[in-house]
Amino acid sequence: MKYRPPRSKYWMEISHEQAMEMVAERLWSSRNRTFDERAKHSTGVAHLGGATLDNEENYLLKKLYTALGIVQVENQARI
Repeated sequence: MKYRPPRSKYWMEISHEQAMEMVAERLWSSRNRTFDERAKHSTGVAHLGGATLDNEENYLLKKLYTALGIVQVENQARI
């Protein structure tokens, strides 16, 4: 996989595992930084699913994000 660090002009090759770790770390970091304990949700992460995802895929994504406390979840599978 290709990765371009912030403000870099060059792409570097990274493994799929490293890319997944980076995504997971950034998602968890944003969620923890913006989590509202009183309301039990996070507004720092959002998801917009595309029309290529079917209703079943969007259902599973909604379950995942709800479990993480993420409330801004939208999809276009109904279009």
